[in-house]
Amino acid sequence: MSDFGRLIRTNANYRRTWTGQVVSEIGDHFNNIAVMSLAMERGNAGLVVTGVFLSRAVAMLGAGPIAGVLLDRLDRRRVMIASDLVRAVIALSFIFCVDYKSNWLLFGLSAVLMFASPFFSGGRAAVLPSIATADELHTAGTMTQTTSWASLTIGAFLGAVVVKSGFAIAFGFNALSFLVSAACIARLHHADGRGFRVLQSASKRSKTGFRQFRDGLAYMRSTPLLSGVSVVTIGWAAGGGAAQILFSLFGEKVFKAGPYGIGVIWGCAGLGLLCGGAVGYQLGKRLNFVQYKRTVAIVYVIHGGAYVLFSQMPTMAWACVFIAVSRAAVAVSSVLNYTQLMRHVEDRFRGRVFATLESLTWSTMMISMMATGAVSVSWNPRTIGMVSGIVSSMTAVVWTWLNVSGRLPEPPEVGELALQEAESVHAIA
Repeated sequence: MSDFGRLIRTNANYRRTWTGQVVSEIGDHFNNIAVMSLAMERGNAGLVVTGVFLSRAVAMLGAGPIAGVLLDRLDRRRVMIASDLVRAVIALSFIFCVDYKSNWLLFGLSAVLMFASPFFSGGRAAVLPSIATADELHTAGTMTQTTSWASLTIGAFLGAVVVKSGFAIAFGFNALSFLVSAACIARLHHADGRGFRVLQSASKRSKTGFRQFRDGLAYMRSTPLLSGVSVVTIGWAAGGGAAQILFSLFGEKVFKAGPYGIGVIWGCAGLGLLCGGAVGYQLGKRLNFVQYKRTVAIVYVIHGGAYVLFSQMPTMAWACVFIAVSRAAVAVSSVLNYTQLMRHVEDRFRGRVFATLESLTWSTMMISMMATGAVSVSWNPRTIGMVSGIVSSMTAVVWTWLNVSGRLPEPPEVGELALQEAESVHAIA
């Protein structure tokens, strides 16, 4: 952990980004527990929870392409600040849902809040290679992800307690957290003073947003690693979408533990992610590209199997153990994949790549949530969880086939691409 402490101490830009991330993401999970608790108080709770997550998924699907293009056209720091300020207003507006018992208001605010999110999360991923050195990149990427998971753990446990004191407190803290994040991001500065705008030729700047988005998709299709990571993204989201609903159903209906049960299950999932993140960090420093690909296949078998066991456990304690194992396996893959993306995605495409992957995650989750919500009326949550785990584990099969058939070669790193372009220009001159 000394590498993480050294990064925080010596890299002021990363320290500011990290501080804002900690506060805002803990606030996010306060909001999540509060919204889920409100949803579970309504009639047809399973369908209301599905509606909340479905509204978020649709919003994310629509926002991803727009966010990706803007992050590659405008100053990424300013886009992130605007996202924080908008989200602060929306987060505070959730207070109206406490007394005004409208499911549509809950759905609408959830959608708008999520629509503003990829402008920040995609921007954070895109600027990370600009504020961390090549030697710091794996540490910075791992810390960014593990911080999200730590925030999930802390926010879930604290949110379960705070919601008992009043929904308004949770929503108010969430709004305040976005203001703190905006203040931190405002203090970022680029080493060469040009800001966080991608340098583009006049011809590229003149392209329409749609053409730039299409170029981003073409870049992803032409890079085998990005195609492979997209497969992993779909595989996780297929089960992850169901989990968004199942965690609430298991906490409230299966184990009859109310908001506390929801918070504990989410919190244990977060603990699993933290443990997996630590393992992924150590592996990332040692594995070559071939070993990395094998590891991803192995952890997805573990993830799917543990997910199935989670769904069948007779007590909440054992269910929490296996969901932690499942999430730990996902975390190992996530850390390794994130580092590979940091190393290989060109700066001019980063906004579109990360926003597109986020949209892909949420679109798959949307389908998974729709299916889960539909069958939750007649299917037992345990059966839904078992099927979801089996579907997620199929990711290992597809990834292994891509690897064995030679469809996952290692692309050149970003530094190598820049050198090749410079040498090409010099040769022409």
